Amino acid sequence: MAEPGVNDFIMPEWQMLETSDPKSGKWTHYPHFLKPDDVFKWATPGRAYAAQIVQGPDKRFYLYAPVMQQGSTNKDGFAIGVAVSDSPTGPWVDAHPSGPVISQSYPVANDIQNIDPTVLIDDDQRVYLYWGTFGRLKGVELEKDMVTFKGKPVDVNTLTGFFEAPWIFKRKGTYYMAYAGNKAGPDSECTEAVYYACIAYGTAKSPLGPWTYRGVMLDPVSSTTSHPGIVEYKGEWYIAYHNADAKNGGHFRRSVAVDKVTWDDTVSPPAIELVETTKAPPPAPVPTRNLAPAARIVASNSPVPVQYWIRALNDGKVREAPLPPDTWGTWSPNNPKQQWVVYQWEQGLKFNGSRIYFWGDQPAGSGIGVAPPKAWHLEYWSDSDRKWTPIAAQYPTATLNTFNDVAFETVTTRCLRAVFEASTDGKTYAAVAAQEWEALYPKPVLVEAADTNIPASATCAPSE
Repeated sequence: MAEPGVNDFIMPEWQMLETSDPKSGKWTHYPHFLKPDDVFKWATPGRAYAAQIVQGPDKRFYLYAPVMQQGSTNKDGFAIGVAVSDSPTGPWVDAHPSGPVISQSYPVANDIQNIDPTVLIDDDQRVYLYWGTFGRLKGVELEKDMVTFKGKPVDVNTLTGFFEAPWIFKRKGTYYMAYAGNKAGPDSECTEAVYYACIAYGTAKSPLGPWTYRGVMLDPVSSTTSHPGIVEYKGEWYIAYHNADAKNGGHFRRSVAVDKVTWDDTVSPPAIELVETTKAPPPAPVPTRNLAPAARIVASNSPVPVQYWIRALNDGKVREAPLPPDTWGTWSPNNPKQQWVVYQWEQGLKFNGSRIYFWGDQPAGSGIGVAPPKAWHLEYWSDSDRKWTPIAAQYPTATLNTFNDVAFETVTTRCLRAVFEASTDGKTYAAVAAQEWEALYPKPVLVEAADTNIPASATCAPSE
């Protein structure tokens, strides 16, 4: 598990959780379940990526695990190994000790990253394996030995937005494939930002397809992506996945979540209904001067490029090592001289200060990448004059990775606009990015978050 502020997959071993009642909240934790190099002598330590355990036709348990192959000469060193045990808790031995069962050079060459295996034991005891990531998904039938390909792999390219994390299962004669999808955009049913993923799914009439996309079953969670595991247990269906909801959680410091899966059996094939996620009770609201969470937003570059997320501006979160969707940003191949963001409230409110937390990867004066703006200022909307009026104040020089504070005489308005003059080297302009923009009321009050799916108006027009 990565330490806070570390953007890397620090996963030296697999852990296991066990329960006899998923609804009880009581689990047995095996924190040191298995390390890759303890069972696969051909694997390097660490990189214990997403694995799956299934019970084979011989009643033994098989672990399909992506690990890094030691000494690999392949372009990508990830490979899939298979371990076997008489118990799901081990001990485990390599079911194919000569090496991985899948790599870029074995048993047939491929050019994908070989991770995220998922396995189905069908009703007739035939075995099917799928794996893949970065938009590439492959499937194949296995021999009864659980490790040898039976026929040639198939490529799956009909599951809309497939990114990674496939999970195959069967219900009432229909095959289902759940997966992390990231078809992004302002009108996407999956996700606005490409780094985030929903869990989507498709169906098929046979285990190797063809697959038909059916929709979204889990909206994006607090971590950028998620990985489903879906099973039936004691007559009910559950999905296990991960998020960043735990204390000190993050995109690379994830926690496990389990929720019920429900079905619409009135349609054919039966549809998976949108999962209602279980969340911990929110903390008691604390009075704050920052009214930004109650604002709707629009920006000069709306719709915002899919690598960014405009809602990051007023989510109350500043991260030590943000990913692009943790910020609002303006990068494009040709950045303009000026950019702006508007906050809009439903009624006139008083403001006498503001704070902006800029992010960047280039220094001031740069004409490339993302740099602190050359200058910035605030404006408020005057309903009587129907125009934007600059707010007189001593604006500090924009500094990255800290709040830039400004105080001013109280104004009453429904809309504030932050205007940014882009950094330049005299030839081109850099982009602007910010993790957070706070709009400060004169005294602390309780704030209710707005529906940020509804954009603000660039001219402060009232919402309908």
